[in-house]
Amino acid sequence: MAGTSLAAAIGSQARTLVLEAEDAPGYHATGRSAAFWSETYGGPGIQPLTTASGPVLQAGGHLAPLGSLHIGRAEDEPAMDAFLAEFAGSDVILDRVDPAAFIPGLRSAWTLGVQEASCAYIDVAGLHADGIALARRAGVDFVTDAALVSATRADGVWTIETKAGAFRARALVNAAGAWADAVAIRAGVRPLGLQAYRRTMAQLRTDPGAPAGLPHVADIAGRFYFKPEAGGRLWLSPHDETATDPCDAAPEEIDIAIAVDRFEQVVDWRVAAVERSWAGLRTFAPDRLPIYGFDVRMPGFFWCAGQGGFGIQTAPAAAMLAAGLLLDTPPDQAIAAIDSARYSPSRFR
Repeated sequence: MAGTSLAAAIGSQARTLVLEAEDAPGYHATGRSAAFWSETYGGPGIQPLTTASGPVLQAGGHLAPLGSLHIGRAEDEPAMDAFLAEFAGSDVILDRVDPAAFIPGLRSAWTLGVQEASCAYIDVAGLHADGIALARRAGVDFVTDAALVSATRADGVWTIETKAGAFRARALVNAAGAWADAVAIRAGVRPLGLQAYRRTMAQLRTDPGAPAGLPHVADIAGRFYFKPEAGGRLWLSPHDETATDPCDAAPEEIDIAIAVDRFEQVVDWRVAAVERSWAGLRTFAPDRLPIYGFDVRMPGFFWCAGQGGFGIQTAPAAAMLAAGLLLDTPPDQAIAAIDSARYSPSRFR
């Protein structure tokens, strides 16, 4: 999503080539997203990018109503207060509610609730496909099975060796997700300490099935979240973050069992079946903010990485911000109020 959305934002302003390591774009994190847009997800450092992306996603038909409910038990009151305080000065609307009014069968211990009504489903596949189509209409080329072997820079031009052949460019954008530090090393650039983490998801069939109108539900203590899907199914995550090397992530049975156990402590529904499960990678910089901008030491090397679990919901605004930095053009009005310096790689100097 990062590379595609940036290529689409660049459009015809520069001759652009997208090199994809896999045989099709979107195989890893993009294709395994939990598919929701939440202005609070990721905290105040991510919220401006998420909020600015909302109107673009809405106009493109990529959002559908969902709503989110942050829940807790009595001992979670300090965490709930801190959560509300984090967004008190923002445009995000949060309301204290009785969670039992939103979740049938909620167990009695869960007495705290905060509603985030703006939360929405994201059509990730549609958004990604539209980005590819928009980029191609602007003349962007895509080459698949093109994993990077090495990149060298001489006389202001990169020579990029890949499994699909060699290419030359004046700027090299590193939008390689979990592999971003590996790409930097192969280009002779100092890595920034990015770390990939595995996140597990499972699709459940429950008895009773997920009721109509159920919101996305998240534990304020960060131990789980679940959301309704078509046919009365649920998508459930134990909100795990297991450090891993970049890889084709797969779920572990223990993480699925932990997720189901936590879910059954929230509601009195029976888990009839775990119909499928999967895992994806979330990749963070040391300060858990994304990185957009030219490398401090290597001219012509541009970072577009470290999006964590928020790369889909922030993609439109992040692409506008990155395109402006890459092309040295004035920021789009939609992101003019966002301080790009907080995402600069220079903060790791």
